[in-house]
Amino acid sequence: MVIVAGDEARARRTDASARLTERDQILLAFVAEHRFVIPGHVAGLLRTSPRAASTRLRALVRAGYLRADDAVRHEPTFYQITRDGLRAVGSDLPTPRDVDIGTRRHEIGLAWLMLAAQAGRFGPLRDLISERRMRSHDGRAESRASPLGVRLGGAGPRGAPRLHYPDLMLVTASGHRVAFELELSSKPRGRREGILAGFAADRRIDAVVYLVDSPAVGRAIIRSAARLDIGELISVQRVAWGDQGTTATATGRGARLAHGASAAAGRRISEGAAGPRERSR
Repeated sequence: MVIVAGDEARARRTDASARLTERDQILLAFVAEHRFVIPGHVAGLLRTSPRAASTRLRALVRAGYLRADDAVRHEPTFYQITRDGLRAVGSDLPTPRDVDIGTRRHEIGLAWLMLAAQAGRFGPLRDLISERRMRSHDGRAESRASPLGVRLGGAGPRGAPRLHYPDLMLVTASGHRVAFELELSSKPRGRREGILAGFAADRRIDAVVYLVDSPAVGRAIIRSAARLDIGELISVQRVAWGDQGTTATATGRGARLAHGASAAAGRRISEGAAGPRERSR
């Protein structure tokens, strides 16, 4: 039998698929939830060294499960899941769009935040939902009647409801829903307060935690929450960046973001005396 180039590549991927370890499956499932990850994330996920993580990531690139982007000088290599990688872990998420350098710090921070939640730094969880998964869910026709996104006022394109997606949604063991926002820049007041009002009106959400690295951004959120009289719903925590933006640390009452940010906020929700807010029907 003559094997052409395309068949040969597929044969290599099939052979590599048979050699995927349980750790590879965990790695690929984690990468699928994000637009991209860096070796530091995978080192934290697998509790290994950055060098070992990079070695395994490169092997998965060669097997066709990941793609690598190292075009930006003085930045870590960015790794994204491919269609074959999604198929290997049975994910129904779409392939991510190309890396947006302008939002790289935010995306890196989101992966650290998910690692913190997976490590149990916010207490026991029933569920952990990434922004990417929320958007994918709501993009399906059958899901549009009950979107995971937070409804905002007015209508969007083609008359669809305007939706806002928090960066991460946690469902605690007690049934509380906690929205996390990594807010690294200031929004115009009207937009910011529209989002806060949407959170307040969504009876599914019991608390919103804003992680900020700028005191001015934090103060603006607190002022807006006070104007809307929803201060009890909103918590603001400080984060600081290190290693040229490849790790983040929560300051003040919070623990390390890379290994569990804002633990105080997590305890405040999981140990709260009140039950979850009444769910919308």
